[in-house]
Amino acid sequence: MSGDLLRVSVAFAYPDRQLLLSTDLAEGATLRDAIEQSGIRDKIPEIDLEQMRVGVFGKLKALDDAVRSGDRVEIYRPLKADPKEARRARAQADKSPKAQE
Repeated sequence: MSGDLLRVSVAFAYPDRQLLLSTDLAEGATLRDAIEQSGIRDKIPEIDLEQMRVGVFGKLKALDDAVRSGDRVEIYRPLKADPKEARRARAQADKSPKAQE
């Protein structure tokens, strides 16, 4: 182990704003380590890692996956609507007959 620190960012986004914090970690650190060390849970206490998914640059990852220098660890809010159901509803609405004028 070289002893170099890994520089990573931790992000959480609301619909209207995003919080992005940077932290330095030892080699072998995990996504969970990055989240905990960043202090983001102190700023946003509603973050529940048992219920929320996490990822790196938009790709889902496990909390125990290792981080690399330059990673952006993302914490994803639960979806308000199931995307498949929303697409079905839009498709069904597009198929319905238009109102007669």
